Amino acid sequence: ERDVPILLSVGYSSCHWCHVMERESFENTETAALMNEKYVSIKVDREERPDVDSIYMAAVQAMSGHGGWPMTVFMTPDGEPFYGGTYFPSEDRGGLPSFSKVLHAISDEYVNNRSEVKRITGQLVQRLKQMSASVRSLDPLTDGIFDQAFAAIVSQFDDQHGGVGLQPKFPQPMTYEFLLRYHARTGNADALEMVEVTLDRMARGGIYDQIGGGFHRYSTDTFWLVPHFEKMLYDNALLVKLYLHAYQVTGDESYRRVVDETLEYVRREMTSPEGGFYSAQDADSEGVEGKFFIWRPEQIVKLLGKQRGEVVNHHYGVTNVGNFEGRTILHVPGSIQQTAAHFGISEDEARGIIDESRQPLLEARVQRVAPMRDDKTLTVWNGLMLRAYAEAGAILNRPDYVAVAQKNAAFLLRELRDGNRVLRTYKDGRAKLKGYLDDYACLIDGLIALHEADLDPAWLTHADTLAQSMIDLFWDPATSQFYDTGNDHETLIVRPRDQNDNAVPSGNSMAVEVLLKLSVITDNRDYQTKAVDSLRSAREMMARFPTGAGQWLTALDFYLSTPKEIVIVGSPQAGATIELARTVFDSFVPNHIMVISDPENPQFRQYPLIADRPMLNGQPTAYVCENYVCSLPVTSPRELAEQLVT
Repeated sequence: ERDVPILLSVGYSSCHWCHVMERESFENTETAALMNEKYVSIKVDREERPDVDSIYMAAVQAMSGHGGWPMTVFMTPDGEPFYGGTYFPSEDRGGLPSFSKVLHAISDEYVNNRSEVKRITGQLVQRLKQMSASVRSLDPLTDGIFDQAFAAIVSQFDDQHGGVGLQPKFPQPMTYEFLLRYHARTGNADALEMVEVTLDRMARGGIYDQIGGGFHRYSTDTFWLVPHFEKMLYDNALLVKLYLHAYQVTGDESYRRVVDETLEYVRREMTSPEGGFYSAQDADSEGVEGKFFIWRPEQIVKLLGKQRGEVVNHHYGVTNVGNFEGRTILHVPGSIQQTAAHFGISEDEARGIIDESRQPLLEARVQRVAPMRDDKTLTVWNGLMLRAYAEAGAILNRPDYVAVAQKNAAFLLRELRDGNRVLRTYKDGRAKLKGYLDDYACLIDGLIALHEADLDPAWLTHADTLAQSMIDLFWDPATSQFYDTGNDHETLIVRPRDQNDNAVPSGNSMAVEVLLKLSVITDNRDYQTKAVDSLRSAREMMARFPTGAGQWLTALDFYLSTPKEIVIVGSPQAGATIELARTVFDSFVPNHIMVISDPENPQFRQYPLIADRPMLNGQPTAYVCENYVCSLPVTSPRELAEQLVT
């Protein structure tokens, strides 16, 4: 109605510079008046509206060569972008013009040079449409892709400190999931060593919260020491899964400790009474980044006493000089053996002091002003954490973890569904926004994992139903690809399709994996056809840019393997049935499907995988098959374990 540009600001709750721009500009009376006079201003949470974020981030990157948050986009009333950037300061600074100057200049351009604005928007929209298109490769999907991907990762790997690249360093858990599978597939010792070096360094670094558990977002240096202090639900879900799998492969108890401490952190600080998982914790408290997490040596001595405090300070590298603005980010620069030797005490005594110090330090830290928590619940990230708790419960034999997963799944299916339509976000008792492809795929993935953990057939029924709905909403028969938005979403300037695995798996790559799994269970060939068509569209990316295709590579590994099809027949409540199911998780068998068939429950008789599978001599029985060809049925965990490793 006013014929003025739209000013779009996209950010998220734990984004430091989003809050800075909010304080400096959006809450400034004069700047706000200028925004209201010359624009219609819209604020978007990128986590709730990933479609808006992905479209306009691509536009900003095309215009400026870089992107980030807060993202600032100027566009026509039709939503077509013509100028954009990220953070703009309140005053001219560091080569950046002040935000008020930008506001005046862009408004003048829109009013007085409309033809140029139209030319720019036309070019940008055309480019965005080209970027969202994908082409299926005609080259075959073969094991050679894994060798190319591995070589590319090796070329970027930091042998000394672990991780890919130098700085900043992101955890990139999907890359290391691929390396674990590559090791399992080929026996390549270097692949496993790369995983171990990285996981060891991260667990000892400041990126890991040594007192409270859980991982911060990323490391600003090459040593994993100084993090960006925000904590994201998705990072912790994916890292729990990675450390769990590394524990299965190596038996290293330090990996199990990280899993337990991280899941305890999520349960303590990031779980709602209804069972949903919150999204994030901010990096700042009292306006200072990291203040909640850093220590002075005298604080620790005062809490623990001189003798024990000095042991703890030494072990966690706490000094008077500090490593972060005169204070210390807790990390583990040396081994427990070195700490014991330094003080002339036994390793057991040193370990006891360190272990017993964590609770009083945590209790003291709780008294500080805590970082803000983003307490919205996102289906996609909850699906990731649902799988983490379910798998941890199964692998570590922790029924309490399974119970957390069960409560979460029930909450998601109850509160974040409208019929079969999954919703995106929940807060303050209200769910809203139609879910995206990644919401469906990650929820389905979590439900499949939960079935394996608690043996309840209902979760698979829900997963299959949601998969059918996912295809109906997001599959495009014209291109044989998934879109990120459903056919019932609002129409934007392009329909987004983001294939890259970034901080979280792309909806496309996760959809491929769950459809491949469900195709084995249900014998639904349409599931496999759509999964393979999608894999072909990502072939070049997997081979050439593997750090942006970690989830794709694990899905391809599943497709190119002959997954173990494990059917366990017996009452889910029977001890012998449970023992057989637990055996599946005693070793790392990444490409498997496990389905429980209860002879007293007809719910599963529709699935071909479990047809004609009787119990042997009235005892709970396991069938291990590959491509529907089965070994002899067995009734003992020992016999099942032997079949799983052959």
